[in-house]
Amino acid sequence: VAKLWIYPVKSCKGVAVSEAECTALGLRSGNLRDRFWLVIKEDGHMVTARQEPRLVLVSVTYENNRLIFRAPDVDQLVLPIKQPSSNKLRDCRIFGLDIKGRDCGNEAAQWFTNFLKTEAYRLVQFETNMKGRTSKKLLAPINWNYQVAYPDYSPLLVMTDASLVDLNTRTEKKVKMENFRPNIVVTGCDAFEEDTWDELLIGSVEVKRVMACSRCILTTVDPDTGIIDRKEPLDTLKSYRLCDPSERALYKSSPLFGVYYSVEKVGSLRVGDPVYRMV
Repeated sequence: VAKLWIYPVKSCKGVAVSEAECTALGLRSGNLRDRFWLVIKEDGHMVTARQEPRLVLVSVTYENNRLIFRAPDVDQLVLPIKQPSSNKLRDCRIFGLDIKGRDCGNEAAQWFTNFLKTEAYRLVQFETNMKGRTSKKLLAPINWNYQVAYPDYSPLLVMTDASLVDLNTRTEKKVKMENFRPNIVVTGCDAFEEDTWDELLIGSVEVKRVMACSRCILTTVDPDTGIIDRKEPLDTLKSYRLCDPSERALYKSSPLFGVYYSVEKVGSLRVGDPVYRMV
């Protein structure tokens, strides 16, 4: 394991950690949990860097029992780690599926609205007693049994250093791992070797392959500037990473880069842990 990343707010900056607990809902480090916060429109629809590329400039840290949000040219936002139960429960929609979120209050809503300067937004938080989106609804053709909070499709996204190096030999402008937002980055293997992995043991955690990660225009958002290119590295990936024709129903015309995993056995993992294929 070369890197571990937690993205507390969907589409905002990741937090690199040296060790993490792996729960059924994904990585956790102290009070920071992966994609447990979500920016929504007033009607509850999710907002990501696909619509608001500058979300990638928002960083989240945990300091003195508080969440601190920072972004260019605005004052920081300070929130409690847990919202009061008197805050409204909101109905949210992620890729057409319903999920709840605890509203994080007017100050947070105003902060995101002021920073993005397009329309009124709100911030919500997932709570562990809420029902997640189930894999059966997320991936109808694939018979899995897990839940997620606000990630796209699964609790974990695994990528390898070698595959990024391979991509960067083909693109004019080098891209970073941050363009692809993985939770676990593995080093010391061949490019795209991860295509062949099924069950893995990492630290004390056992994970099982769900499917490859099909890529969209979010990968074309520069993580340092928040500017969306809409072309690269997506066009280059499309030139050599399309799925086998037999899998077109699942992946359509999106290129594949990285692998989604479900958590079969919870535990802890850290940077430097060996990654074993389970056979």
